[in-house]
Amino acid sequence: MSQRNGGAGGVGSVGRAAEPGLSTGISALTCAAAGGLALVLGVVAGRPDVAAIGVPLLLTFAWGWFTGPVAAGHVRVERGSGLNQPGSVGGRLVLEPPAGAETVRIRVSSPGHRATQALLAVDGPRDVALEVGTARTGINQLFRVDHVTAGFDTVTHTPVRQAGPVAVVIHPARRELAGLPLPPRLQGLTGPHTSRRGGDGDDVRDVHPFAPGDRLRRIDWRVSARRSYDPRTGTLDTLYTRRTFATADATVMLVVDSRDAVGPDVSTWGGGRVAAVDEAISLDVAREAATAVARAVVAAGDRVGLDDLGLRRRPVPPAGGRRHLDRITNRLARIAPESFPSARVRAPQVPSAALVVLFSTFLDDEAARVAQQWRAQAHRVIAVDTLPALRTDMLEPNALAAYRLVRLERTVRLERLRRSDVEVVRWSGGPPEGAQIAAGWRVLARPRRWRR
Repeated sequence: MSQRNGGAGGVGSVGRAAEPGLSTGISALTCAAAGGLALVLGVVAGRPDVAAIGVPLLLTFAWGWFTGPVAAGHVRVERGSGLNQPGSVGGRLVLEPPAGAETVRIRVSSPGHRATQALLAVDGPRDVALEVGTARTGINQLFRVDHVTAGFDTVTHTPVRQAGPVAVVIHPARRELAGLPLPPRLQGLTGPHTSRRGGDGDDVRDVHPFAPGDRLRRIDWRVSARRSYDPRTGTLDTLYTRRTFATADATVMLVVDSRDAVGPDVSTWGGGRVAAVDEAISLDVAREAATAVARAVVAAGDRVGLDDLGLRRRPVPPAGGRRHLDRITNRLARIAPESFPSARVRAPQVPSAALVVLFSTFLDDEAARVAQQWRAQAHRVIAVDTLPALRTDMLEPNALAAYRLVRLERTVRLERLRRSDVEVVRWSGGPPEGAQIAAGWRVLARPRRWRR
């Protein structure tokens, strides 16, 4: 390609200054050269028919040159409106072509997808819908657009320029959980659950003689008449009040292990291959599970917090309410592996009497070790296994033997957790396992006896 420069001689010396960077296509230059050569040969040889052949070619080039764009225009990529979830993720390509532009050739690409090319006719501003299918969640760099703006017959065009990609936050799919596991002890002055301490609630604790500080509305007249009625005087010697258990809320701490992000294909774990984008990886499963638990906790009127085992970042303190749930879900959507964190000397600090839900693949000892430390501190700990269903058909014999050792170590590690009174539940993001996940969560929600 030759650069189009209005300050140079030749064709550009006509006086129409063009923006530096606009180019003339080789095909257009070839046609113009052929037309000029035919015109010169026809004039020299006295052959009007030969000269007439070159005239249309020169006129076409001249028309494209004078009517073509003198600027590059604007092309930008925008995120789609609404909440993005796995499946189909949309975006918008906004074209603002300059005057004289007739076509825009685009090439749209996203990681893990084949690039798509299109030639668009533009006679004014235009919006083009973009769409990509993915099973991934979190922050994804999508919709890189390489574009070339051209004028009449592609006589002049811009060099290849890039718009995007844009960072699109994809939230996990919504999953409802029935029932909520509770910690062994409840704290707080009020809440939806009945605690073990006395206070203002609905469940009866006992009946006790009226004492200073008791409320009059708590007097049980039937019990008072049955126990202290004196038939001789017709009076009540003692008044009895009905004491109840106080209500309290539960504190749930979600801890996500972001150190691992492995896919179903074991051959991609070494880093030589990239996991397919149409399959959820372990971190996608962890985001889905943690978001579902957070929704269930907030819907029950309890408090929920969030921490990341892979980052030394300040955790999200436990709280309740819709706005806090949005804060938790946004933080979960942005959790991603970062470098290689150092091993923790002790488990992250969690609130007293909290239920700890740990989401991890348990491919090493770090997550299992901190879970056992939390259980030794009298916390109820639920270990959620987020490793997806694996495929090993692409492994070589040596890699397959190494995977079997890792699988054996992981099985022993999970069994030790169960023996340490840590409840282990498997979570899979596939639709067929939805009923199994709900059933397993209902089992965790059943009351149980606790040992310290």
